[in-house]
Amino acid sequence: MVSCSKISKSLYKSEGTIVFSMILVLIMGCTKIRHKKGIVESSFGTTKEGKEVTYFRLVNKAGMAVGIINYGGIVTSIEVPDKNGEFGDVALGHDNILGYEEKNDYFGCIAGRYANRIANGQFSIDSVQYQLFLNNNGHALHGGQKGFDKQIWNAKSFQDGDNYGVVLNYTSQDGEEGYPGTLKCEVTYTLTKDNTLQIDYKATTDKTTVLNLTNHTYFNLKDGGASPI
Repeated sequence: MVSCSKISKSLYKSEGTIVFSMILVLIMGCTKIRHKKGIVESSFGTTKEGKEVTYFRLVNKAGMAVGIINYGGIVTSIEVPDKNGEFGDVALGHDNILGYEEKNDYFGCIAGRYANRIANGQFSIDSVQYQLFLNNNGHALHGGQKGFDKQIWNAKSFQDGDNYGVVLNYTSQDGEEGYPGTLKCEVTYTLTKDNTLQIDYKATTDKTTVLNLTNHTYFNLKDGGASPI
């Protein structure tokens, strides 16, 4: 059985730090472990701009496996067992970097600076009007033309006991896509020994701004899209 819960917040903050978490809990029954626990790093290809993309594969002691790339902080796969203990990928994704670059489906990414739509791409803070790039029928969607989902994040894997994870960092400069303030973001993915994928968000701004970070994974709990739901 698989269950999940998400926490997403819209926040205003000036000269401070914002922290919040999203937890995806996967409750696993009797399993047939096929994966060796640990972290494996490899190449996921090169972007059209010539930037190398790194793939991280996290596997816990129960055999649950999560794939993450530093392009957009995308969760490419989540492998868990079904009721018979057979492992399958339940997250929708693409097989290579070209699929993520050419498809605007936001599969598995970190959506930001602002997930969802901002009407007419406009907002005001302290009587200052801001105009964002319009990329969705006259509105601003998921951060604009080149949001966080299309950025190469600095990434480093870590191990904490039987927990495995990746820390990603990205600095969005003041004025990027029309947003005010230099925003330093840190997103941590942790695959725990008890089969939880936890996502922690931390952001620091030097100017009052808007922020709404989230993960944009699509799920097919049958077989990850191999057949109709």
